Amino acid sequence: MVSTESGQRQGPVAARHTESGRRRRQALADHAAGHVPGEGGLPAATKRVERFRVVIYLCAAPNSDISKPRRDCTDYAEAFCWDIVATIEDRVGLLPPEGREGLPRAVELIEQRKADAVLTPWRSMISSVPQEYEEVAREVEKAGGFLHVMDTDRARSGRA
Repeated sequence: MVSTESGQRQGPVAARHTESGRRRRQALADHAAGHVPGEGGLPAATKRVERFRVVIYLCAAPNSDISKPRRDCTDYAEAFCWDIVATIEDRVGLLPPEGREGLPRAVELIEQRKADAVLTPWRSMISSVPQEYEEVAREVEKAGGFLHVMDTDRARSGRA
C-alpha cells in the first residue's frame, strides 16, 4: 500500500510493463534455459527447459463482468514470462467446486502435463469455504501441479 502525506492509504499501484521490459524478461528466461543470444539455436546436447505453463481459472455469476480479473491474470502471467495454455471460465455463480465443469478441465490439463499450475485471481473463485478450497488445492497437487492465487480476497474487499 502507498500512503499519502495526509496519512490516507491508497490501493496497490498497477504494474506498468513496457515492451523493453518484456523483451528483457524474455531474454532472462531464454538465458536461464541455456540459450545465449547470438549463438543461434540450442546445442544438440543441451536439454531444453520448458517455460512455466499455467491455466487461468475464473468463476463468476452468469451476468457478471470478469474482464478485469481475466486481464489481471494475463498481465500477472506475462510479468513472469509464463505461458498461458488456456483460460477457463465457469459462469455458475456459487456452486461448490464439484458442481462446476471448468475446474475439472483445469485439473485435467495439469494431469496431462499441458500446464504446471492453475492461476486464479482470488481464493473465492475456487471456493469461499476453506475446506472446499483446500480440497481443490490437494486435487491439483495430486495431479502434479499447484494452485496459485494472485491476491487475497481481503485486499480486494478493502479489509487489508
